[in-house]
Amino acid sequence: MINAAELYDLSGRVAIVTGGGTGIGRATARLFAAHGANVAIAARTQGDLEATAALIKEDCGASCLILPTDVKKEEQVVAMVARTLEELGGVDILVNNAGGTRMAPLAEIPTRAWDSSYELNVRSAYLATREAGKHMIEHQRGSIINISSGAGMTGVKGGAHYSSSKAALQMFTRVTAAEWGRYGIRANCIAVGGIASERSVAAWEVAGIDQRAMAAGTPIGRVGQPLEVATMIHFFASDAASYVSGQTISVDGGPSLGGIPEA
Repeated sequence: MINAAELYDLSGRVAIVTGGGTGIGRATARLFAAHGANVAIAARTQGDLEATAALIKEDCGASCLILPTDVKKEEQVVAMVARTLEELGGVDILVNNAGGTRMAPLAEIPTRAWDSSYELNVRSAYLATREAGKHMIEHQRGSIINISSGAGMTGVKGGAHYSSSKAALQMFTRVTAAEWGRYGIRANCIAVGGIASERSVAAWEVAGIDQRAMAAGTPIGRVGQPLEVATMIHFFASDAASYVSGQTISVDGGPSLGGIPEA
């Protein structure tokens, strides 16, 4: 008989979660730890990392490795992976979750803002994948999950830099899966919709985005929660997704379509 719990068990595996101090990253780190993984969390803010570590300790008594890291800086990403290998003994799962941008009309995006979006949303994932991939290739196994956005699927006005960088991340995922599948490495991507993490809600308020209108625009009729993305990340990381690679899955509350108006 198939044991679903065994398929999702992460005992003995080591996971790195970037952007692990808040939101989706925090929810993912907690879920991984609850299913037995040894977790390393990376972010720029020490206090956020410590708060996540405290929650994990409270959840299941596990400790996690805190890695203060600016993923836009190559030497820090290299050090992040090296320290994980040194202290936890390996890397089986990599979640490239760190990302974001500041929205602006195309005509007003400065060159530095454009470059910064690509550094954060694409280059950082490349750096982490390259470094963790060396170990994964050597040991002939691994799962890489990249966190993209619905903006990378359909685009969003005011986010030409963000939309195109997230689309690039999705193609990077696909090529990684194609090239590294022979090493037992899977790579998948999640295009998230409106997820009410702490930082997203704050950004929506600054941008004047009406959360109620956003919710009404989804078939499910609400915004999502970080845990709802974390559960898909867990699926991709687990043996339940052992034959899934190179895919981008939307976690966005469903498609919004035109057509005949509803009665």
